[in-house]
Amino acid sequence: MTPEAILADLVACADLPGASNARIADCVLGHLRRAGLDPVVLPGPEGDRVNILASIGPRDLPGMILSGHMDVVPTEGQVWSSDPFRLTAREGRLQGRGTADMKGFLACMLAAVPDFQSAGLARPVHLAFSYDEEIGCRGVGHMIAALPGLVAPPMGCIVGEPSDMRPVLSHKGKQSTRLVMTGRAAHSSRPEAGVNANYAGAEMLLAIRDLNAALAAEGPFDPRFDPPHSTVVAGVVRGGTAVNIIPDRCEIQMEVRSIPGQAAAEVTARVLRRLAALVPAGAALSVAHEELSAYPALPPAEDAALAGLLQRLTEQQALGSVSYGTEAGLFHAAGIPAIICGPGSIDRAHRPDEYILPGELAACMAMLRGLAAELAG
Repeated sequence: MTPEAILADLVACADLPGASNARIADCVLGHLRRAGLDPVVLPGPEGDRVNILASIGPRDLPGMILSGHMDVVPTEGQVWSSDPFRLTAREGRLQGRGTADMKGFLACMLAAVPDFQSAGLARPVHLAFSYDEEIGCRGVGHMIAALPGLVAPPMGCIVGEPSDMRPVLSHKGKQSTRLVMTGRAAHSSRPEAGVNANYAGAEMLLAIRDLNAALAAEGPFDPRFDPPHSTVVAGVVRGGTAVNIIPDRCEIQMEVRSIPGQAAAEVTARVLRRLAALVPAGAALSVAHEELSAYPALPPAEDAALAGLLQRLTEQQALGSVSYGTEAGLFHAAGIPAIICGPGSIDRAHRPDEYILPGELAACMAMLRGLAAELAG
């Protein structure tokens, strides 16, 4: 089948992160099995989600992983000119949720299976399909943990996030955290009888703002990124139930984006120290925190072999860094060299009328056929 035909099947599966991915998993498994492969289904601890791994070639030798996530972000609140879960050809574009991020790459992976099968691979290619990437790369770690029992140590991993088919060497890490401040409710006419959690939240918002300013002024810095330093922002604030009630709970959801060499947890720890300092001895205020999601940064590889391979296959110069995060950092942390390269543009991701171009799918297919030739040599 063509990548366009497979993409239509994938787009029709409207599985969102944080819930069952049975429809998209069944679709991927159907394509793999019809091609004669025997994929491994790796259930996640949630019980209703799976990762999938399919290998072509000798599993006992180091090979290359092609990795992509099956989940897509919701379309709620967006105005589309067509059904987002039906692939629509319009003005030369293939439009639908996930076409760029990143079912276009998944479609090419599946469409390239016959090319890998006919190439006589001396080293294997492993097709890896993960879940819940869009809510913090939660699924792929379970598959990475299972790899040593399934295949020989891989020589590298290509994560096919949309990069305009340009190899990308590095990205920032991320950690998001929920901060909770609990006070004591009271009637608003007697504020001294309560403990206002919103005031504690306001102090934390200012602390987060000031920490971000300090990171911008003091670093550390990495000029490959824009901005060239780690960042911390407060993205969600919830507090209070009515204007005449002293609020007894305030919640802040914050996010750190960290440059390679500075763990996101280091920045988060500075916020948590300030949070703990809100509570003097014997105070009625209490505080708590919870990690919501995290993934490590992807630093540029010390060995330039993988970047060189992708530059040859795509005929494009590698890009030093991107601002978005991917599962590549997790592969790197597991000792597997990783790089980002996939069809489509990140600028179209998560937006109404998301699309990919047929020419971009063709360029990805050419890269995968080139990879088949490399692995056969």
